[in-house]
Amino acid sequence: MLCGGCVRDLLLGRDPADYDVTTDATPDRVMALFPESVAVGAQFGVILIPRDGQKVEVATFRSDVGYSDGRHPDRVEFSKTPQEDVQRRDFTVNGLLMQPETDEVLDFVDGRADLEAGVIRAIGDPVQRFTEDKLRMMRAVRFAARFAFEIEPATFRAIRTLVGEIEQVSPERLREELTKMLTEGAARTAFELLDQTWLLQPVLPEIAAMQGVEQPAQFHPEGDVWIHTRLMIERLPAGASPTLAWGVLLHDVGKPPTFKPASETGDRIRFDGHVKVGVRMAEAICRRLRFSNEDMEQIVALVDNHMKFKDVDQMRGSTLKRFVRQPRFSEHLELHRLDCLSSNRQLESYGFVRRLLEETPPEQIRPPRLITGEDLVQMGYKPGPAFSEILRSVEDAQLEGLLATPEAAMEYVQEKFSQTERGH
Repeated sequence: MLCGGCVRDLLLGRDPADYDVTTDATPDRVMALFPESVAVGAQFGVILIPRDGQKVEVATFRSDVGYSDGRHPDRVEFSKTPQEDVQRRDFTVNGLLMQPETDEVLDFVDGRADLEAGVIRAIGDPVQRFTEDKLRMMRAVRFAARFAFEIEPATFRAIRTLVGEIEQVSPERLREELTKMLTEGAARTAFELLDQTWLLQPVLPEIAAMQGVEQPAQFHPEGDVWIHTRLMIERLPAGASPTLAWGVLLHDVGKPPTFKPASETGDRIRFDGHVKVGVRMAEAICRRLRFSNEDMEQIVALVDNHMKFKDVDQMRGSTLKRFVRQPRFSEHLELHRLDCLSSNRQLESYGFVRRLLEETPPEQIRPPRLITGEDLVQMGYKPGPAFSEILRSVEDAQLEGLLATPEAAMEYVQEKFSQTERGH
């Protein structure tokens, strides 16, 4: 029978992301019935069956015994009844079962009432449920935010009681849960709940540090850095790019440690060097949470470039074109839009860049190279570090519209670099 999140989603009128099945058949029996199946957790009774482009997870009825590592049961005992099976699950709304042939719902944990009331409640003793798997504390927050539910008081208190143990959860699992919070369409609510349950400080102390860090009112009439960041993540739609979402969350992470009040600066609140500090902090956070190098580079680039938009209308043509041809530039542009909408609402720079991208042919932003290092050698220049300087200078002139042909580029090089770089 169907179990877990797919039953919850079906009853809420949502399309399930995947389907889980629970059965009294043993793993060996399931694998015998479905030769194409894969034993992904046979010791826990879990088998994966590919079906119509989807993967259906089939788990044998079981009860779990002991959780020494705070994540996996020490051993499982297969059982014959679904009543016993659901007792090991996390929340009542995830403990519902459904007969797929008849759509009959089996509810042994009062999950349907909680679903209708909009409540996230641990099954049985919440302290025991969270002790078994510490990540369930994060999942309680995510489900409550995602469905706009309340966390039931005893479940809420249990999270606060065990909050110090969240540090036992692996960085990868924390990252995955935080990314879901940021990209399921309820990021602001999720992060406010992380704060209220006391999870935010141990999980992301750099974000907790934003609270109460005031900003200059002429640029940020909305309030402090924490308010500004929450306004931005509130605008992240469901399905947002994870790197954009993390870039939004971390774009001002360098402000708390660089804060200087007006009494110290003599004019207004300042955050001198906050981008440079923020880049280092964002990289450290990404490494701590074990992001891939590719994702880390994009997130750090988003932090590094977010203040450059204020200067786009004064940039040289070559500088501007290099700026807008960064990898996944659409994420940089969207972060800037969200930044403006969540502060002074001045979108002039955003409109300027949008017009540039709409009106400039791609071949002018990323034109084919006019000359190469091999051309420089044939012209009599010695290979070395100066090559990159020469080639960049040529490309700058090309991006400015001053050079259009290889012949013009060669003439430009001979005139500009003839005395210092030609080998004899």
